[in-house]
Amino acid sequence: MPILEKKPARERDSQTYINRLVSRKQVLPKVPVPPMNQTLDTYLKSVQHLVKEEQFKKTKAIVEKFGGPGGVGEVLQRKLLQRRDKTSNWVYDYWLEDMYLNNRLALPVNSSPVMVFPKQTFRDHKDALRFAARLIRGVLDYKTLIDARALPVDFARGQLAGTPLCMEQYYRLFNSYRYPGIKTDTLKVQMNTASLAPEHIIVACKNQFFVLDVVANSKQLNETEIFSQLEKIVKMADNTEERLPPFGILTSDGRTEWAQARDDLTKDQTNKDSLALIESCLCVVCLDEPSSLEPNDTNRALMMLHGGGREKNGANRWYDKSMQFVVGMDGICGVVCEHSPFEGIVLVQCSEYLMKHITGSPSKVTKASTIRELPPPRRLLWKYNPHIQGLLTASGDRLQRLVNNLDMDVFKFKAYGKEFIKKQKMSPDAFIQVALQLAFYKCNGRLVFTYESASTRRFQEGRVDNIRSATPEALAFVTSMADERATFTDLEKMKCLREAINAQTNYTVAAITGMAIDNHLLGLLRIAKELNMEKPEIFCDETYLTSNHFILSTSQVPTTVEMFCCYGPVVPNGYGACYNPQSDHIIFCVSSFWENTHTSSVVFVKALNEGLLEIRDLCNRCSAAATKLADSSQEAGQPHKSGK
Repeated sequence: MPILEKKPARERDSQTYINRLVSRKQVLPKVPVPPMNQTLDTYLKSVQHLVKEEQFKKTKAIVEKFGGPGGVGEVLQRKLLQRRDKTSNWVYDYWLEDMYLNNRLALPVNSSPVMVFPKQTFRDHKDALRFAARLIRGVLDYKTLIDARALPVDFARGQLAGTPLCMEQYYRLFNSYRYPGIKTDTLKVQMNTASLAPEHIIVACKNQFFVLDVVANSKQLNETEIFSQLEKIVKMADNTEERLPPFGILTSDGRTEWAQARDDLTKDQTNKDSLALIESCLCVVCLDEPSSLEPNDTNRALMMLHGGGREKNGANRWYDKSMQFVVGMDGICGVVCEHSPFEGIVLVQCSEYLMKHITGSPSKVTKASTIRELPPPRRLLWKYNPHIQGLLTASGDRLQRLVNNLDMDVFKFKAYGKEFIKKQKMSPDAFIQVALQLAFYKCNGRLVFTYESASTRRFQEGRVDNIRSATPEALAFVTSMADERATFTDLEKMKCLREAINAQTNYTVAAITGMAIDNHLLGLLRIAKELNMEKPEIFCDETYLTSNHFILSTSQVPTTVEMFCCYGPVVPNGYGACYNPQSDHIIFCVSSFWENTHTSSVVFVKALNEGLLEIRDLCNRCSAAATKLADSSQEAGQPHKSGK
């Protein structure tokens, strides 16, 4: 049990007291280790309807042997429980390595999600720099709140609302850096005291990198000073004689390729020094050239995800840094985030704070006489040779292939939003997940293993577990909806819909309370590896391997400000589906790869639109029928009036 400090009178019920109390690690429980048999039963239930019968029989026998008395599972479970006792979060390191650090794919599209800001209207480049200066000033204010541990504590919404949530992820927003490695990456978080905190940001402009000190004589720069420094940077970037090759393109490459290139770069002290300055910055601000594309939602999403490749702004990035703010001269703006330190909701909270800061208070323009004499920003220098030139070209080629391969469709569904869903007494998230299953079934005539991220921030250092949305109940519902012989009545379809939504909701509750299966199975697998055991048969089984190939990777990222989040698919033959439910509409960002002929974002979006309308019509018909039935039974129950 946590020891609660006695509440001082002046702090009673105050936000400061709540923050201090709730942000203490020991107030939150440790993430549990689920009972093994419960996990194995859920695993079998989640795969049975998605694999062939013969394959399932084989899997069932393997699982029963693994979990039986005296089986390997018992040994691994015991060790996992011991690990839980010794660590603040038994799954955190395993999950981080498996989800991110061991992944060798390039960060853009494959890993880094983006937040797309509302389209900005800049009259000229000075307008864009004013926006960037306000943004940077907002970042500094937000960082001050984080450092003072003064952010209001997040409380859970939706299912099991009101529980305090772990705030650790916020403390990694501006002081994290992902170093590339040959086999595995390293996430470094500088938890330094405020006095040692980084006092500079990196500004990328025309593929050149500049150091902008945000503190001068122990005082942070104000908005006007930042604007003045940004103007100097743009002028320096325009100087073609001093322009260096686009070194940022290396960070867009596969992680092993970038690690090898970084080893080559660090043989020279100049490059070492430049890398050290980037690796210790607060954030990167990318001043992008106009993209020459129509600034619709889809194109803005593409510009955030990959910058349009080397011909546009793809090299005007440094993907290893956790927060990259993009300010395009054409008004295409947003944030690119390196995903390993934090989840989407933390990105949302930060982005919303910044947008409110930019649009809210009138600009704090300081009189020219009070502008201090500041040392000019510094261009980062790089030494290179023909070999490094070759690496830059190869990285650019690979990024271009990724750019050409991404099939993106940002779709605003306007027929209804979460208010209509709530009127049906259904969870909006569960409803949308079932609609995504229906869309996939319409396209492919089957369901596939699906990933939906579920936050485990109710626990110390909680990140996410997986909600497996392709439930047997979802399959029953989509089958009833796709039945062309009209075997199912509306009432039967409605019953299937409610059962599918209940199954989804129950799995969600299990996941957010630490009782889902994916993290648990990963933990058992990693313990076996640590014990130098032969890999247990359950993890070599075709079913386990297939069940971790998520063709549908989904996530709800709701916002209260007009913006949206998106990302790419996690497998070559898959879809990424990020959605943002609003009161009267839903924004969907659907991504896939052109190279895979079995996927098409536009086809998926068409099926999704159809499915959402069909579910609405079903709800309306059932609702009308219920009202009619109630009215007729009411009339039948009333005494007949005489005609006096």
